[in-house]
Amino acid sequence: MQVILIEDVKSLGKKGTIVKVNDSYARNYIIPHKLGIEATKANLNDLKLQNANAEKLEAAKIANARDMKAAIDGKTVQVPIRAGKDGKVFGSVTSKEVAEAINRDLKVDVDKKKIVMEPIKAIGVTQVNVKLHKDIAAVVNVKVGEA
Repeated sequence: MQVILIEDVKSLGKKGTIVKVNDSYARNYIIPHKLGIEATKANLNDLKLQNANAEKLEAAKIANARDMKAAIDGKTVQVPIRAGKDGKVFGSVTSKEVAEAINRDLKVDVDKKKIVMEPIKAIGVTQVNVKLHKDIAAVVNVKVGEA
């Protein structure tokens, strides 16, 4: 019997794959535990439509990430921070402040979780990586200055 997996099954395969299993294994384990459904024509057509929709959504995400990269790659954002007389910084600049500066200065909505950096503890310009998609990343210059 052919079965379309609804969930990842360790010994069989990933979600959305079509596998051939014994009839008893399918009827007694896979289907009752909602790990898969029988591979009928209707279910195969639904799977094909779901895969096409997933590809379309992924293409839209990639296009959005490329647009965001074009808008922020190589640009400079300013982050003010309090500093002492010697240029010693009080505290540090985190990804949250960098995300807010990108949103404010470049008008691009970036989540702080996508910013890959160590906290900045010095005045000056630092390059920060922004991971927009699994294959697309941008570099932003962060200018830390005295407030």
